[in-house]
Amino acid sequence: MPYLYNTAEDQKAMLEAIGAQSIDELFDPIPSELQLSRPLDLPPALSEMELDQHFRQLAARNRHAGEVVCFLGGGCYDHFVPAVVDAVASRSEFYTSYTPYQAEASQGNLQVVFEYQSMITRLSGMDISNASLYDGASAAAEAVLMATSATRRHKKIIVPESLHPEYRATIATYLENLETEVLTLETPNGIIDPNRLAAIIDNEVAAVVLQQPNFFGCLEDADRVAKITQEAGALLISAFDPLSLGILRRPGDYGANIAIAEGHTLGTPMSYGGPFLGIMACDKNLVRRMPGRIAGKTVDRRGNDCYVLTMQTREQHIRREKATSNVCTNQGLFALRATVYLSQMGPQGLRETANLCLQKSRYTAEQLCQQERFSLAFEAPTFKEFVIRDAENQVDELLSSALGDGFLAGIALGEWYPNLADCFLVAVTEKRTKEEIDALVRSLAHANSHVPVKV
Repeated sequence: MPYLYNTAEDQKAMLEAIGAQSIDELFDPIPSELQLSRPLDLPPALSEMELDQHFRQLAARNRHAGEVVCFLGGGCYDHFVPAVVDAVASRSEFYTSYTPYQAEASQGNLQVVFEYQSMITRLSGMDISNASLYDGASAAAEAVLMATSATRRHKKIIVPESLHPEYRATIATYLENLETEVLTLETPNGIIDPNRLAAIIDNEVAAVVLQQPNFFGCLEDADRVAKITQEAGALLISAFDPLSLGILRRPGDYGANIAIAEGHTLGTPMSYGGPFLGIMACDKNLVRRMPGRIAGKTVDRRGNDCYVLTMQTREQHIRREKATSNVCTNQGLFALRATVYLSQMGPQGLRETANLCLQKSRYTAEQLCQQERFSLAFEAPTFKEFVIRDAENQVDELLSSALGDGFLAGIALGEWYPNLADCFLVAVTEKRTKEEIDALVRSLAHANSHVPVKV
């Protein structure tokens, strides 16, 4: 479509059509204190060629992702993506298509969704998977709504401080205008204290949200949490790391009723930004409470395999009062990437990846804690991530210094946890080499010496 600008004659004709004297008159309904009173200090106009050159100069000031070594985590991780994922996902049949409203015209997409669901149920140990949601945070919030609907308890839910703070914020936003109260369970030791949980749970609680491993990378006592939760008649919602299941127990194995996850780790780079891929699976008795859609496999009249949308529980498909959610995407491209990734890696590949993350993160933590300045904030076992306490309480300066050496060394936690203002979260994936880890340790150890450290 060509770019069409408004000439003075065009503007005059449009103003006459709506009965206005000037463009400024269109802004009269906006209170004067909200209007910009000063003139915009804009530079002179540029030609297209000059503007292109200007943007290229600005872009050249950015640091390329390959120039820094990433130890960031907190929900977004620098995992390896096999080349086959990009090769398949880049096929035009996939990346130009959208939500399959007409099942008979979308057999390829529906097969991908079916295969995705099959892999997620096997991965999570749950009975049913939907065709995915926007991201992990919205999946957590949708799971809470599922739980209140299924239990018919609309008074309370329990979320621990060890749950990702952005998940907690999203849940609070979803529930803001509902009667459900969000009870926050303090986790001063980095994990849920089952005795504290047992003390606050009652027959008005619809669900407990457990993250395993949690936001701090610590491993929770999932069995005890599940037992306490379900003995109170509430549902257990488990937020899991898909790659951790290469070596950790699946949510279905410790009795979770609903399992959700951020699925970008399954074949989607950090650079995609977000939303990523919201994974959701559940017990089969909760299937009609599940948001989104479910693809199924059947046969046509000739006996050939075919795929259909078995369940569609949003208001565009059923009566509004019976809809479970207004979620209208299945993040099809990201679900495809996850499907290709899982089929490529297989159980052995996931196990090896998870073991590398575990071993390399443990090595990193041990090397950092050999420095007098650093210590682990929590004693609980960890997977892939851990929290480091800085004895000098100069986390921002420390991370800034590391960035100057070419390292994204971690995430400062003070923004979400004032009591952890002297701490930062470090994530170590299978991509990090021993040389990179050792160089990070040297960089952090010499952060105040102004001696540059490179890999």
